[in-house]
Amino acid sequence: MDEEKLLDRILDRDNLNRAFKQVKRNKGAAGVDGMTVEELGADMALNKEEMIAQIRQRTYQPQPVRR
Repeated sequence: MDEEKLLDRILDRDNLNRAFKQVKRNKGAAGVDGMTVEELGADMALNKEEMIAQIRQRTYQPQPVRR
């Protein structure tokens, strides 16, 4: 599978929604950035399309990890 097809599968909206629901169902803990599942859901609702576009354009810059 080439890189673009793999990226398409990863960034597929149904796949992202399934992944989020799985984390929520498992009561996933906050990540290294301290963001809770609830905060992630709200953030994704506002920023998912922009983040997907940035990842596809190779311009996405994740926030630095808080220590």
